[in-house]
Amino acid sequence: MSSFLEKFRANKKLGVLTLAALGVVYGDIGTSPLYAVNQIFFGHGGVAPTPINVYGCISLVLWALTIVVAIKYIVFVLRADNDGEGGVFALFGLLKNEEKRRSVGVLLILLLFAAGLLFGDGMITPAISVLSAVEGLQVAAPALQGMVVPVTIVILIFLFVIQRRGTAKIGKVFGPIIVVWFMAITLLGVSAIAMNPEIMHALNPWYAVQFVGRISLWRLAAVLGAVMLTVTGGEALYADMGHFGAKPIRLGWFAVVYPALVLNYLGQGAYLLSGNAIINHNIFYSMVPSLFLLPMIILATGATIIASQALISGGFSLAMQANALGLFPRLRVLHTHEEHEGQIYLPLINWALFVGCVSLVLMFRSSTGLASAYGLAVSGVMVITSLAMMAVARRLWRWSAPKSIALFGLFAIVDGAFLFANGSKFLQGGFIPFGIGIALFALMSIWRWGRDRIATAFRAYPTISIRELVTLRREQGADAMPRSVVFMNPHSVFSSDDRVPPLLQIFWERNGLLPQHIILLTVVGKRVAFVEDERYVVKKLWEEAGVGSITAVDVNFGFMENPNVEGILEGLADHRKIHIDEDPKNWLIRIVQERVLPAEHIGIQTRVKLFFFALLLKNSDSADYHFGLGNEVGLSTEIIPVKIQ
Repeated sequence: MSSFLEKFRANKKLGVLTLAALGVVYGDIGTSPLYAVNQIFFGHGGVAPTPINVYGCISLVLWALTIVVAIKYIVFVLRADNDGEGGVFALFGLLKNEEKRRSVGVLLILLLFAAGLLFGDGMITPAISVLSAVEGLQVAAPALQGMVVPVTIVILIFLFVIQRRGTAKIGKVFGPIIVVWFMAITLLGVSAIAMNPEIMHALNPWYAVQFVGRISLWRLAAVLGAVMLTVTGGEALYADMGHFGAKPIRLGWFAVVYPALVLNYLGQGAYLLSGNAIINHNIFYSMVPSLFLLPMIILATGATIIASQALISGGFSLAMQANALGLFPRLRVLHTHEEHEGQIYLPLINWALFVGCVSLVLMFRSSTGLASAYGLAVSGVMVITSLAMMAVARRLWRWSAPKSIALFGLFAIVDGAFLFANGSKFLQGGFIPFGIGIALFALMSIWRWGRDRIATAFRAYPTISIRELVTLRREQGADAMPRSVVFMNPHSVFSSDDRVPPLLQIFWERNGLLPQHIILLTVVGKRVAFVEDERYVVKKLWEEAGVGSITAVDVNFGFMENPNVEGILEGLADHRKIHIDEDPKNWLIRIVQERVLPAEHIGIQTRVKLFFFALLLKNSDSADYHFGLGNEVGLSTEIIPVKIQ
């Protein structure tokens, strides 16, 4: 009986997670039927809707879904988790230890660029999704065509304004709405298929092969660029894995999403074969009976808002991961739920995405126009993911080189075909996400370069060793400064030969006295999402009763966590792990603020990098806030000039 109950609880939990995953993970790919097939026949694809063309194009769509999403992402890529997390930064963390290998170093650079492209995609997806849903108004009443853009902007304003409140309350209804959406598009597809069952020929991949073989390369590029729109949510599957786990995502795909999408795309093909009128070149809404058109527009708008929410939240998580990996300036992070630390809000990222979305809507004014800018960024990320997966399979899964290259090389070829096809969109709007990707890649590269230079400068700072510090402290004895001081240390202390942090050296040189109790605290960023064991490590370097102590503390955080140093220190104080007052108001914590300066005789390239790094450093969030040090503790900031060589 107990085993039955355990199995029931496990299945119930899996069901709840699967429902939630449907609401977050599949919003993007699930709303692609609103605009993807339109682009093939009435947009940039420009394919005449003859029966043989319909069979071929719908077959292309179905097999793109199968190869790229079902096989590549669902079956294989979801296996590449970094402590349960997915996405380009998870791959970055998995491969970081192999950075010295030249091929892996190139992949890490490509993964940084992929992260930049995903930020660009985060601007386009909400814009095209909401636009495509609201365009149903001009199908219901052509006179309302002029209202599409204003209504879209109002919805986007509402969407970005509520981000400050978090998704805890509205998240409960995400899954059910998406389930209703998938049921609705399934019924639409089935009803159309029943009227023209010959569309089932499109399940045969030979029709796709024949179609590709009889059209020009230029036309094929346009068609593949439109087909790409059906798989743009594939990368979101991997990026959102940490929220739900691979099993619920796989179950949701094969039980709900995949069948619904296949049936709806087949239904759209069947509707084209029927010869019925296509109102405003919108196949999806033309399929909807007039009685249900307004409810479907409302449902589609809700589904696209959910899809947009997932991309916006993903942008927050992406920025946080980049920050924790030392690839992004410190940004202000607000937690929107007291129990779920993953629910966060980053004001700067939120409003940057908002400005980008609204600008794109005003610039392109229709989902057809915006499709010109869509697809290039995602296809680039997919190619980079396939290349990185070769290295993961080879070095982490211990696959043979032929096996790794054969499988993920095949996926890379498919992704490369989509990238080539979307390359034709570059001048039509694709330069926008590409430019955003380049800019963010440059930002992350410069930030990483600058932090490395500062770390090198601090290591070169003339400081005494821990052994010499112990000797000095013993000499002062009870005459030391009667208090405990925490010194933030950029590097962990392992032995008595390690050097003290510059902060402590400066304190000693200026005051001539050392604190009674010295605590050297290092925040260690791990290449895992969450630290389960050894949140902190306490090392007693010296202690004499009634005289004083020197203690080193390493506090470990994963790249999906916000450092909360104050909370850790309170716990250590409560358990008498360190000599510090239990009341945070009596603490003194010394932190450093770097002021970067150019060394003499540096080149123009280094000066340009230094200029932008100094600008980023000036506008990044303060170290005390980043490390979770609130208003109660006593903070002492030391400004240290750092000359960049």
